[in-house]
Amino acid sequence: MGIREDLRNIAIIAHVDHGKTTLVDQLLRQSGVFRQNEAVAERVMDSNDLERERGITILSKNTAVLYNGVKINIVDTPGHADFGGEVERILMMVDGVLLLVDAFEGCMPQTRFVLKKALGLGKKPVVVVNKIDRPGARPLEVVDEVLDLFIELGADESQLDFPVVYASARDGYATLDPAVPGTDMKPLFDMIIREVPAPEGNLSGPTQVLFSNVDHDDYVGRIGIGRVERGTIRVGQTVTITNSEGGDARNARIVKLYQFEGLKRVDAESASLGDIVAVSGLADLNIGETACDPENVEPLPFVKIDEPTVSMLFMVNSSPFAGREGKYVTSRNIRDRLFKEVETNVAMRVEETDSADTFKVSGRGELHLSILIEQMRRQNYEFQVSRPNVIYKEENGVKLEPMELLMIEVPEEYVGAVMEKLGTRKAELLNMGSRESGTTHLEFRIPSRGIMGYRSEFLTDTNGNGIMNHVFDGYEPYKGDIPSRTTGSIVAFEAGETTAYGLFSAQDRGRLFVGPGVPVYEGMIVGSSPKGEDLVINVCRKKHATNTRAAGSDEALKLTPHTVLSLEQSLEFIADDEYLEVTPKNIRMRKAELSHEQRMKIAARNKK
Repeated sequence: MGIREDLRNIAIIAHVDHGKTTLVDQLLRQSGVFRQNEAVAERVMDSNDLERERGITILSKNTAVLYNGVKINIVDTPGHADFGGEVERILMMVDGVLLLVDAFEGCMPQTRFVLKKALGLGKKPVVVVNKIDRPGARPLEVVDEVLDLFIELGADESQLDFPVVYASARDGYATLDPAVPGTDMKPLFDMIIREVPAPEGNLSGPTQVLFSNVDHDDYVGRIGIGRVERGTIRVGQTVTITNSEGGDARNARIVKLYQFEGLKRVDAESASLGDIVAVSGLADLNIGETACDPENVEPLPFVKIDEPTVSMLFMVNSSPFAGREGKYVTSRNIRDRLFKEVETNVAMRVEETDSADTFKVSGRGELHLSILIEQMRRQNYEFQVSRPNVIYKEENGVKLEPMELLMIEVPEEYVGAVMEKLGTRKAELLNMGSRESGTTHLEFRIPSRGIMGYRSEFLTDTNGNGIMNHVFDGYEPYKGDIPSRTTGSIVAFEAGETTAYGLFSAQDRGRLFVGPGVPVYEGMIVGSSPKGEDLVINVCRKKHATNTRAAGSDEALKLTPHTVLSLEQSLEFIADDEYLEVTPKNIRMRKAELSHEQRMKIAARNKK
């Protein structure tokens, strides 16, 4: 047995916005990865456009820093529970976790989800209380909250005795005493080296590499990212690749081997026990497979990925505007793109349906699916999707549905409105407490169905002052019917271009989603009606010219500003008989059946 004292592997766990990516930036800067005069993009770890815009980490990233001759591999983990499939795999590559908590907000639900996985796998935690320079910071209380959380999540004795470092990632320092600001990140580096176990195992045994991630490169194809669990791996070596059950064994040659230095992949001739490596040349490598010495084929077990909880249909765009704005519009384009996504996005499933133009895509939540829709839009795909639906299970004849743990922070005056709305959505209050700042903290268990479409209502009910987060929390017996959307849609009566005159007469009937001069087609949704049923309105109507001129009647028509819905808001808004048309330039909501006459016939048939 050997120990690699010159190496540490850690994952960073943090809630969205608690400063994880900023902290990594500082560790890179202070370990000398960047030259003094080198311009560095803020939040270097969030490399994907979508991640930068939304300020969230979607894909895990690898980086490495050198400190006093010890290489520290740092793996960034997504904070959103929707990317849980990513999280579990990353934890397989590391020996310890850095739990980053905001000194003001304390523990949040997404932290809980990842932390539970890490403690369950026996990883050693180091707690970093960040943003101690923030007004209202309460670092010592937060450490108590973390301890309570560890106990609740079933941490063992050694995990409960966790070391704590206080930091301000923005100002670039760490300290062991929250009352005394530090000067640099040295206390954190020292703590990682002292507390995180060094990789242990058989240094000279037969090769064994477990691949936890797959990346794609347009030049070299698939790149497997994994950890050397035993022995050494070398360029040119022949290995046997097999899955965790030992099936599907095949031989392959290691063409290129990379290790991580800073943010770059650097060519390496060999790597040994504990190293995190990237390997190219393994054409059909899948996540969770092991590369072994051909003389000694011993696959390693791999984590079971949580099942998807939400599904939706992706279809070829069938609207009158189809094919005008996108480059990839055929069912074959969409099929290839979806199946390519599944290769690297392990928590997602894609199934073909009876129709060649329709695919069923299942994921971990609405966010998981909406990120895929947004990525495809940016890659010039054009398609339409149905409303997301939860996936039910059946066990012993009982219908089960996915549940979520919902955490809400709102000012006191809005608590009543939130409780009332959540009551109708079958939420059960677990916990309630008030903070010194006058906000109330509420915890609920709620069916996943109950959260769909709630976010926009929540923001309206709290005047934008509420914060809500939710995380998957297992399956429970079906909770009964939940009333769906109470508003109807305002639907365009004919194809044409919207006019101020047509919209002016429509705006008294509800809230509009389009302004004047917008091309529309029959059956397209142009607004929301407060009444329960749909309204069909001619928004392209022009004023008839007459030769009488009445004083004041021709003054400019005053239009109320229309509401522009984002992709997520549109997905939340559409009903079961509606689709969302997605193109690189526009997002349009429409009726599944565009003809008003046909919709009337269907409604009449359903009433019988």
